[in-house]
Amino acid sequence: MSESVVTAELSDVEQKSLDEIPHPSLPEGTSIYGSTKVFPDYRAEDGETYFTLVHGIAHESSVSFVAVLQATRALRKGFETAIYFYGPGSLNCLATRGFPTVGNSAFPGEHNINNQLKTFIAEGGKVFCCRFGLSLHGAREEDLIEGVIPTHPLDVQDALIHYARKGAIINSTYQL
Repeated sequence: MSESVVTAELSDVEQKSLDEIPHPSLPEGTSIYGSTKVFPDYRAEDGETYFTLVHGIAHESSVSFVAVLQATRALRKGFETAIYFYGPGSLNCLATRGFPTVGNSAFPGEHNINNQLKTFIAEGGKVFCCRFGLSLHGAREEDLIEGVIPTHPLDVQDALIHYARKGAIINSTYQL
């Protein structure tokens, strides 16, 4: 069975614009960026910690997901690593994501945050989630991803103080 290809009718100016630069301009697999790593590939020294604060909503930008990926990388470099979700960032910790049912992805990547947080926890990272952040959005504590530690709203500042006093590298992300 052959598929028929439908081609849109283009005006002369649309065709002219399309033809100005050949597409694709480079074949797939062509490198257009260098690969030199400028900084050393640091590893944790004994007792070093890494702490990430996340105040961003899953899928509204890449901020939250990238923060989790960075924390996972720090964990794998040997840092004692924790992530603290607060405000709207608390929504990242929900296990009830999915459509039309929990666990089903309505679009590719819908469960990236969930899967990466599960990996982070399984590899020894700690994940904290502010109860007040959950309550602001009607999210329930029992809907948290397994292993996520619920925290009191006053813990946000004290967690920051705790990790600062330990000398942690602190990565604070914020999304408006």
